[in-house]
Amino acid sequence: MSRYWDFSILFNHWDRFIEGFGNTIWISIMSLVGSLVLGTVIAIMRIAPVRLLNAAGTAYVEFIRNIPLLVVVFFFFLGLPSLGVPMDGFTSGTLGLIVYTSSFIAEAIRAGIQAVPSGHSEAARSSGLSYLQTMRHIVLPQAVKIVLPAIGNQLINLIKNTSILTVVAGLDLMYHADLISADTFLPFTVYTIVALFYLLLTVPLSFAVHYMERRLAKSS
Repeated sequence: MSRYWDFSILFNHWDRFIEGFGNTIWISIMSLVGSLVLGTVIAIMRIAPVRLLNAAGTAYVEFIRNIPLLVVVFFFFLGLPSLGVPMDGFTSGTLGLIVYTSSFIAEAIRAGIQAVPSGHSEAARSSGLSYLQTMRHIVLPQAVKIVLPAIGNQLINLIKNTSILTVVAGLDLMYHADLISADTFLPFTVYTIVALFYLLLTVPLSFAVHYMERRLAKSS
């Protein structure tokens, strides 16, 4: 068993594990913020009373959701540089995650918006608020509260999906794990440690999501 398991790897390569872990956290935060902003815009487009915006939002969601994440990342990592737009692995991977995750968040927020009673927006419009003002001040705050558990689940998926950056040298946890594994020839140990690092992020978030679901169920 000692040929496959050597826990001293964690301490001998602590700096590399922590660097990858920190980058994974940073990538997750940037991707979540970016996908929330983009996803909210797409969700509003999908329910907008303008047919062109509605069609564009629907096309975006259906196209992005039905292609692999790896293809989206390669579009930024290989596609754009071939057109003269240089982009490193960290940036291209983060942008790929934002675009990919935003399509799922857009659907969650759209469902939340549609769950808000129509009388609320009608009352806001009758009081003189514009469509965008109604969305910003009346509808979206209620919709976000409704879809918080769904967004939490997407955050968990996003954290796990950051591992895709290893194929574009994105400096994430998996990228550093691949290098450590190549140096030590103990992949079983290395990837077990990596799994534990991911669990440090996803397990607390999973409990938080379940807690929010229970709170929302009680309040409703």
